[in-house]
Amino acid sequence: MDRPAWAPSGVDIETPSIARVYDYFLGGSHNFAADRAFADRMIAALPHTVPVARENRAFVGRAVRFIAGQGVDQFVDIGSGIPTVGNVHQVAASVRPGARVAYLDNDPVAIAHSRALLADVPDAVIVGADMLAAPVLRLPQVRAVIDLDRPVGVLLAAVLHFVTDGDQARELVAGLVDALAPGSYLAISHASDDDLDDDARRVEGMYTRAVATLALRTRAEVTAFFDGLTLVEPGVVQVPQWRPDTVTDEQQPYPGYAGVGRVD
Repeated sequence: MDRPAWAPSGVDIETPSIARVYDYFLGGSHNFAADRAFADRMIAALPHTVPVARENRAFVGRAVRFIAGQGVDQFVDIGSGIPTVGNVHQVAASVRPGARVAYLDNDPVAIAHSRALLADVPDAVIVGADMLAAPVLRLPQVRAVIDLDRPVGVLLAAVLHFVTDGDQARELVAGLVDALAPGSYLAISHASDDDLDDDARRVEGMYTRAVATLALRTRAEVTAFFDGLTLVEPGVVQVPQWRPDTVTDEQQPYPGYAGVGRVD
């Protein structure tokens, strides 16, 4: 396979990457044939895969705009993947010019691509870090752009379901919240096994075998991540139902929940 000129050197372009598969679902261009082939198998098994990914990305945009609208001008996107389509720094800057963003990911592929994309973006950085291995908000690279004495918007979008141990996931969230100043916000989206059908179980199996294990959680389990926070209306709801830009009478089932909580 020929390596495109934009592809960072040393990146494996023949093995599917979570970040690049997601980029493909979003309509981005930072993906390779191996990513597209795997993604297409998922789409064939569950045609709603692309709308699901795009609804999740749309939630991120709405959450960032909401949080920025509350006066917050600094964000940390944990498990950020590749900041291409609908990226956080552009959305935040559209509401708060000069807003600063720290993207965090532990995937070398996502980090390499992000460094290339953010090279000319003065208000955004990519930090390579494992969210389970360190108090990531206190890393020097994060503190260089994020002032924890002021409100911060923390995003955990479609990432907690990769933490398969429930206690570990709850401890991770609690540790993040403990580091935040009053007036900060936490936004979470999470895949769910509520009403999971056979097609969705097949896709989950494909993802687990080829990319990463998923822990699908119930609405109650997702809501528990916000313990101690003030939930923003409408609370924890299916992803498309969180403050949609357009309200319609049609509500298609969605395999995941989202919510935003405020630190008081």
